[in-house]
Amino acid sequence: MLTTVRDLIGDAAFLSVAGTVKDSNPGMEFSLAERIAGEGLKFVFACAATPDAPLAPSRVVDEGWHALILHTKVYEDLCASLGDFVHHYPGYDPNNYDPTILERTQDAIRAAGFEVDEELWGPPAGDQLVTVAASCQHSPSDTGPIKPMPTPRPPCRDKP
Repeated sequence: MLTTVRDLIGDAAFLSVAGTVKDSNPGMEFSLAERIAGEGLKFVFACAATPDAPLAPSRVVDEGWHALILHTKVYEDLCASLGDFVHHYPGYDPNNYDPTILERTQDAIRAAGFEVDEELWGPPAGDQLVTVAASCQHSPSDTGPIKPMPTPRPPCRDKP
């Protein structure tokens, strides 16, 4: 029975994913890295649970998703357990986002039974809780959970 988001991948894998978030963002508190990893997991869960609903992560949550994807076996097993592989289509326009999509995504996370850490779902600039290394910004499409924006798009570029 699923009781926490960590149960989706197990505690050891969760701590490893959170460690990747922290390692990518020097000076970040580990507790914040855990929050970001948790929201990334919730995002993937919501995408798999609602494959026909266009969803997208905030830039901060995308950092957690990136860290999860880097743990390829964990990510593969997670997606298999959820019944749908959630693909990542990187986009690069960190200031181009749709707050309505972020609200829809948060609603999907709540519908999946999770609480949303609203501080991590802000706009890509301004009053964010944290600035993260990843500079991807996603927007959904009718063809799947996410779609990069704008089109055409270069590959996702993470800050060194």
